[in-house]
Amino acid sequence: MNEPVDSTARRTRPPVICYPVETLPAPNMSLYLNARQTLRKLDEIMVQPRDAACFTVPAGHFFRITSVDGPQVGDLNIWARDNLAEHFYSGKTRALHGTHVTTGHRLWSNFPYLRPLATITHDTLEWYGKDEFGGSVHDVIGTRCDPYTHRLLSGQSYHNCCHSNLTRALAACRDMTLDEAEQHIHDVLNVFMCTGFTRDTGQYFMKASPVRPDDYLEFFAETDLLAALSACPGGDCSTEHSSDAAPCYPLLVEILAPEAAALKTWTPAFPSAYDRSHGCDR
Repeated sequence: MNEPVDSTARRTRPPVICYPVETLPAPNMSLYLNARQTLRKLDEIMVQPRDAACFTVPAGHFFRITSVDGPQVGDLNIWARDNLAEHFYSGKTRALHGTHVTTGHRLWSNFPYLRPLATITHDTLEWYGKDEFGGSVHDVIGTRCDPYTHRLLSGQSYHNCCHSNLTRALAACRDMTLDEAEQHIHDVLNVFMCTGFTRDTGQYFMKASPVRPDDYLEFFAETDLLAALSACPGGDCSTEHSSDAAPCYPLLVEILAPEAAALKTWTPAFPSAYDRSHGCDR
C-alpha cells in the first residue's frame, strides 16, 4: 500500500492523555497508612488452587491477598455488597491509572455509579516496575481465562478456568443458579500477574509472575464489598493457562479491621453525582 505524502507528519503528532488525573479525587494515603498500624484480623479465607471463593469486606476495613506456598496468580471480581449491578470496571480503571495498578491506585465501579470501590494501600511487588519486555504486575488488561475462548481455540472443554471458578463461587455464595451467577462475572484485576503487549504485534502476553510466598496486595474498602478470588489454573502464568498442567498454589485472603479512631475523618465513597439526564428533560 502506498503511504500518503504526509504520513510522517501524521505519525509524529504527539499523544495526548485521554483522562488527565490532576483533578481526580486522590485517596488520603496518610490516613490509610496510619489506620494500617492498628489492624487486627477478623477473618481469613484460603482459596484453593484452580478454585475460587467469595468474601465480604465492610466499608472502612482492609483486605489482603497473600501468596502462601508458591508463585500464584489470582483473578479478582468485586461488587457493591448490596447491589451486584455495581461492580469493578477494569476498563475505566485502566483509562484512569494505566494498564497495571499499584499502591495509591483505586478500583473504580461501572456506570452509572463510577466511584472507587477499593484503594490499593500496599503492594510488596511495587519494586518490579516495568521490565525490558514492557511487562508489569497486577494488570487490568486481561479479561480472565474462560471456557468459551478455550473451546474456540482448542475445541476442548475445561471447567476450572477463572471465569468458571468465579461463577461457581458466586452461585454458592448468593444461592443462585449458575446461569444467574454468570451474568455478574466481569473483567478482573489480575492479582500478581505479569503481563504486557508485544512491541511488534501488540499482542497481550504473560510471563512468570515475580510473586513469592509472603508477597501481598492490600486494599481498603471504600464501601461495603462482596468479592470473589480465583486461584488461576495457570499458576504463575509462565507457560499456559486453562489446563491442569501448571503447578498451582492456594491464595490467602485476610479481612482486617482498623481501630475506629484511626478513620474518624473518613467517609464512604458515594456514587457519581451526574443526574443521568443525558441531555434530555426528565
